[in-house]
Amino acid sequence: MDLYDAIHEMRRLSDLGKPFSFSFMSCNLTEGKSEGRVEVRHAKLLSREHGRYHRDAELVERYLDLDTARPRHFYQPLLMTFNGKKVTLS
Repeated sequence: MDLYDAIHEMRRLSDLGKPFSFSFMSCNLTEGKSEGRVEVRHAKLLSREHGRYHRDAELVERYLDLDTARPRHFYQPLLMTFNGKKVTLS
């Protein structure tokens, strides 16, 4: 599945109130490290950050982890799977 198709489908499902699963590689640019692969079993996307609050707002997706009730975020290019399908950057 193409990255942009996956993001589009994540947004569509979120608008419908339907949760989805996905995985991504973590990336902490401030500390210059990764905690490895992150698996999210049930999530919905949140509204996007405004550019003045996050320098990479165009590349970042905010989501609510429904299992922990915590808002989190991931970088779009680091998305690995969506609902069990491998995601590729074309």
